Amino acid sequence: MFAKAKSLYGGLFLIALISFTSLYLAELPVLAHLGISSLVVAIVLGIVYGNTVHHRTPSEWFAGISFSQKRLLRIGIILYGFRITFQQIAEVGLGALLVDVIVVCVVLVAGYWIGVKVFKLDKKLSMLISCGSGICGAAAVLGAEPTIKARPHETSIAVATVVIYGTISMFLSPHIAQWFGLSGDRLGVALGATVHEVAQVVGAGAAISEEVTGVAVIVKLTRVMLLIPVLVVLGAIFAGGDDGREKGGRIATLLKSFPWFALGFVLASGFNSLNLLGADVVEWIRVFDNFVLTMAMAALGVETNMGKVRQVGAKPFVMAAVIYAMLTVMMLLPFALVK
Repeated sequence: MFAKAKSLYGGLFLIALISFTSLYLAELPVLAHLGISSLVVAIVLGIVYGNTVHHRTPSEWFAGISFSQKRLLRIGIILYGFRITFQQIAEVGLGALLVDVIVVCVVLVAGYWIGVKVFKLDKKLSMLISCGSGICGAAAVLGAEPTIKARPHETSIAVATVVIYGTISMFLSPHIAQWFGLSGDRLGVALGATVHEVAQVVGAGAAISEEVTGVAVIVKLTRVMLLIPVLVVLGAIFAGGDDGREKGGRIATLLKSFPWFALGFVLASGFNSLNLLGADVVEWIRVFDNFVLTMAMAALGVETNMGKVRQVGAKPFVMAAVIYAMLTVMMLLPFALVK
């Protein structure tokens, strides 16, 4: 038992060290201004470590690295629910909710089809990129990764596409939306429904006004909540691999592949909606959650083989560019659906 604990703590210490460094670097003005979160910094540092000196890592530490990538990831997604309340979802109104649903459905279906049929990419990679672009950036990629059983290098590629086009979206989308003639609540809905990351939505809205930012963030958080039904559907689609069959039958396979951590996410959001905890406690939970997700991302980076990333080539990034173009066009949806 002591030997197992030692192997676990060694790997956890390594990942925690990378994570603390990532949190510090993410606070630097240049990265904060670009909306580059600690999660993104962590995967970059993890990739650097994993493809340079990883071979010198004691083999007994691998258990801690694997624990961070798998167990801590699920814990982080559950605690992510404390960023959302059902009251916030109710505030956005039916029109804004419908915009979110349309954006997510179109990006997931069309993005997946484009990735697999047009660019001939792996099904799981195509879905990860679509989830990251259509729902909530790196958090959606992390949520989908264990559900569809994607490989580390595929997850890293998907996160990279979110970083690139999410940053572009943060700077360009406010101007494009205004050029379309959007203003007020419609502008906030457009930004919240189409910009990739929560932090990037804040940055995009800040370029306009506090009022627009407030609406955009609420719409974005509602879009985050749509991750849960998406994970349930993906769990059913990808259950048991391509043929959907495993020993024990279809029902057993579905139960085994069901993303139970998604249920935890909903319960956390529901509990947060009751306002039983003080604001300071909720903020502490969010800070802790950010650290847990940063550790998961660092571990993912360590396990990423850049040789496999290079083999995929530029196609994933071209696919992500096409999805960004789709999101830009869908900024027009608030005209028809939001008062």
